[in-house]
Amino acid sequence: MRFWTRILVNAVIFLALAGFFQSSLAGSLQNAFYVSGIGIALLASFVLALLNAVVKPILFVLSLPITVLTLGLFSVVINAIMLELTSWFVGSNFAFASFWITMMVAVIMSIFNAIISDHFARN
Repeated sequence: MRFWTRILVNAVIFLALAGFFQSSLAGSLQNAFYVSGIGIALLASFVLALLNAVVKPILFVLSLPITVLTLGLFSVVINAIMLELTSWFVGSNFAFASFWITMMVAVIMSIFNAIISDHFARN
């Protein structure tokens, strides 16, 4: 997927997940993830892309031993750290209630990105 396409896809995923967490369907997780609007979702998606390009490779190399020990599952934690850093840079308009919610969003985003990337690869 191209850079700007990935930015748009991640922004849509952010908005969809924030909408889900604002609805009553989320149950006890209601208000656990907040995005104030489309512009903030695009900004957060852009910041996440920059962090993934600059910071994530460094974190991946530093955490390689624990990633190998956990058979790659620690990469979910690295993705959650990237989302927390994104939240820190964007500010209070893009926020998570806890690190566990951040990990849940990271897993969901990874699944959606894999499905969407597969779709774009086939076309």
